[in-house]
Amino acid sequence: VLYTMFGGKEGLVDALYREGFARLRRAQQRVPRAEDPLTRLDDLATAYRAHALAEPAYYRVMFEQAVPGYRPGVEALGVAESAFDASVAAVQACIDSGAFGPGDAHEISKLLWAAAHGAVSLEIAGHFPPETAAHRFHTLTAAVGKAFLADEQRQGRTS
Repeated sequence: VLYTMFGGKEGLVDALYREGFARLRRAQQRVPRAEDPLTRLDDLATAYRAHALAEPAYYRVMFEQAVPGYRPGVEALGVAESAFDASVAAVQACIDSGAFGPGDAHEISKLLWAAAHGAVSLEIAGHFPPETAAHRFHTLTAAVGKAFLADEQRQGRTS
């Protein structure tokens, strides 16, 4: 019955993939807007981790090719890309405020996401135990973020 409703296995997996990214987008949109753009970016990263840990099955469908052979189509990839609009906007706010040096907000957002994704994936797989996982996540995302700080900000944030 499910396959019939979604046009087969591929359609069902595609619906799960899209729904996972729609949920992530909504989780990002619910993050309260901090006045400080760096705080906003950190809050979005924290929400990304919390969402992934709360919905690991969706996370696996979205990022870990949980269904062999499934490849998202153009429309599904568009839904996935839009889930990171809040992150791109937050990075742009960091650039506009002078907290980050000049750069491509989309590219910087992707690099920050890569760091967050790596830490979360290792945590979900059990490689980062619960007692150290949050600290490792925040240490990694902060370290990657520091690479984009404007010179004045970098000098003021030595820790």
